Amino acid sequence: NLCSTTRRNTKTSYKEFGGINMEYVYIGKIVSTHGIKGEIKIISDFEYKDKVFKKGINIYIGQNHCHEVINTYRHHKQYDMITLSGYNNINEVLKYMKKNVYIDKSEINFGSDILICDIIGMEAYVMDKFIGYVTSIYNTGVNYKVVEIMNDGKKTLIPYHKDFIKNIDESNKKITFAREV
Repeated sequence: NLCSTTRRNTKTSYKEFGGINMEYVYIGKIVSTHGIKGEIKIISDFEYKDKVFKKGINIYIGQNHCHEVINTYRHHKQYDMITLSGYNNINEVLKYMKKNVYIDKSEINFGSDILICDIIGMEAYVMDKFIGYVTSIYNTGVNYKVVEIMNDGKKTLIPYHKDFIKNIDESNKKITFAREV
């Protein structure tokens, strides 16, 4: 089986595959099927759905990151609905129920957009004062994300919002906030 073990780093993992280092980014979880033709319901809060839920995009499912290709996509209620290339029956996709779905970051052009998973581990500052390291970014409700920062056992929470973020410097792994809450 070509699906091997991975090293995890929050919502990103790395896997050696044929001499290539692949960086997997979590985009959602398969929660059920819809109909008898193998359509899959995914629950996702991925910030760039328009770039990953498209026909022809490679996805990787489960702990073993089994490779599949999106055949169709549509949005239905709170779900992202996809079919997979080569699957035409519900029984063929049942093996993927309750599994996490990933993309290989190198296969998608995000341009200058910064993924949330890239912020994890960054040094955090309020203006020029170091306040800790970003340990998590999570949803607290509808369209509301919070950055969790830890420093010497002290937790700081700051909204992940343009009014609070002054700058994100990917090359120096540093995020600067305009103010604390």
